[in-house]
Amino acid sequence: MARKSSVVTVPKASALIAAGLRRRIVTGDLAPGRMLPSETILMTEFGVSRPTLREAFRILEAESIITVVRGPRGGARVLAPDGSMAARYTGTLLQYQGTPLSDVYRARTELEVSAVGMIAGARAKAPLRALEELVREGDAIIDDEAAFADYSLRFHVGVVENGGSTTLAVLGRMLFDILETHNAQFIASHPPGYERAANKKAQSAYRKLVKLLLNGEGAAAQQHWRRHLEAVEKFMVGRSDTSLVEVLS
Repeated sequence: MARKSSVVTVPKASALIAAGLRRRIVTGDLAPGRMLPSETILMTEFGVSRPTLREAFRILEAESIITVVRGPRGGARVLAPDGSMAARYTGTLLQYQGTPLSDVYRARTELEVSAVGMIAGARAKAPLRALEELVREGDAIIDDEAAFADYSLRFHVGVVENGGSTTLAVLGRMLFDILETHNAQFIASHPPGYERAANKKAQSAYRKLVKLLLNGEGAAAQQHWRRHLEAVEKFMVGRSDTSLVEVLS
């Protein structure tokens, strides 16, 4: 039986510095838009050389947590958190694993149906008012395919974000970034007006979802939303075995 290695891996100084600065940023000690202390101050604080500090900066810059401006008046500035990087990495990982587009749609279905159940269970008025306002927006733009596609995405994001779970909302936005790319390709590959009938069905489904939630019919709302999302998958993907490599490349 092979013996387990007893070697202890010690993180590099740059990684430790990056972790310390990252913690300050995510806890709000260093707010978005604020400049980090100068290199001289940070070198003294951490007791490291300039190359080590700049390696830490490169780690945080790669994570889109800071941006570094070179030059005499430059420095490192804190960026607001952006989920697009996480979405890109997730998309790359799914591509590497040969994930079909249909799998992403099914995952979206489970996530949104769960969010609908959470909205129903909370019985709070604010989420329902937010969804009602979104439904009113859609009535006037059904015939505008580009505008309706943008609105439709915002409605689905609204469903997830009003579920009350931050984690669910973050995961949802990552999937929606992928599906938004596919939706743009879908519209571009079909003649004008192709989605008009589907848009009308979608708007009707959005309106019914809100009505069921307002009436306190949580289980019916979840069943309705599952049927709607399964129909969306059939319309957008059909029986195609399209992989994410084809969509995101």
